[in-house]
Amino acid sequence: MEANTELALRYHAAVASGAIGADLAAYLTPDFVHHELPNLFFPDGNLSDLPAVLAAAERGQGKLASQTYRVRNTVACGDTVALEIEWTGTLKSGPTLRAHIATFLDFRDGKICGQRNYDCYEKLPDL
Repeated sequence: MEANTELALRYHAAVASGAIGADLAAYLTPDFVHHELPNLFFPDGNLSDLPAVLAAAERGQGKLASQTYRVRNTVACGDTVALEIEWTGTLKSGPTLRAHIATFLDFRDGKICGQRNYDCYEKLPDL
């Protein structure tokens, strides 16, 4: 479980630093699935496979000037790690977005095979 927790933290640090392509895919299995539960930006939720996640990371490069993930808590059980996170993202256009996130990461063979996010965004600034 410790190895999975360390990988979960390294993965989020890589995402925060702008990892894309092979650098991001190195943390994920080829059949990786990311499930975003309904939130401000995805009212019906969203389900993405690995190619879609990698494409979204590329698009994010064009929109975000920076982002940080402050991990408040970690819990590991079996092949799952849960993180409580405070996320801040500053758009290239200037405004800063904030969210409180619970993410559940599933592991297989030393990589992340699934991710479920519960993103609670704070009130949006005037965009």
